[in-house]
Amino acid sequence: MLPADFPYYFCGLPFRAHQVPRKLRWLLAQGDIRPVLKGVYVDVRVPDTPELRAAALRLVVPPEATVCGPAAAWLHGIDTTALSAEPIQALWTFLERPTTEVDGLKVTTREATAVELAKHLPRPFALSSIDALLHKGMRIDDLRTASAAYFAADSNSQAAQIVRLADGRAESPGESWLRLRLFDAGFPRPDLQVRVEGGNRVYRLDLGYPDRPIDGRCLGLEYDSDAWHSSTKQQLKDETRRTELEALGWHIISVRRTDLWGSYPALELAIGSFLCQHPRLPRRW
Repeated sequence: MLPADFPYYFCGLPFRAHQVPRKLRWLLAQGDIRPVLKGVYVDVRVPDTPELRAAALRLVVPPEATVCGPAAAWLHGIDTTALSAEPIQALWTFLERPTTEVDGLKVTTREATAVELAKHLPRPFALSSIDALLHKGMRIDDLRTASAAYFAADSNSQAAQIVRLADGRAESPGESWLRLRLFDAGFPRPDLQVRVEGGNRVYRLDLGYPDRPIDGRCLGLEYDSDAWHSSTKQQLKDETRRTELEALGWHIISVRRTDLWGSYPALELAIGSFLCQHPRLPRRW
């Protein structure tokens, strides 16, 4: 039980929409509650924890069912942003699946979940979710072993391509989406979390080509999220950092979320111009 003055609604427990039918829209408009799952809500001051996610799923998943799909990845600890642009929808199955238990709930294993996501999610979210599972500790060899039951390693299917591209070094969905943009444009596969030695400090770039210098400079790409790179102070700090990296022989391209979504190919053209390579266009997503 949380302190009485902390959450006002159901003592911090997740609840179904039908439990507050007339007040739901008002509470959402007031910013007092937030969706946890599609159709399940909680007080905004309740932190997102594994226990909260499991409690939310118990409200909608039948007792003998196995949680699967994006809901399974979410229960395994993956951030919602990596899975979908919308609230997660509870999905379950009564069919036989490789399963494990998370906080008392039957859920598909991380490897089985990853294969399912690779097959069925839109490509950007398929890659970002599998990258996130690998970052959380799933082994790439275990993923490849699990995927062998569904498709050949050299298959050209979406799932096979996503598994080949997956890399647990990606630290945010934006980095995964950026890497997929590079792949779709036909650019070489970049290195991740590139270390750049510079005097008294070490810089780290999200993506880069340290072994492909052009005119004495290497190309680095950084995904700047709105949450951490929007204020004037943050932008001045980023500009100073890019200037310092330029002095160390790195050309840095800063990428925002709006650069990754939509049909305008400015990002691919900028990268291709530096690498002296025509990008493969049009964009696929």
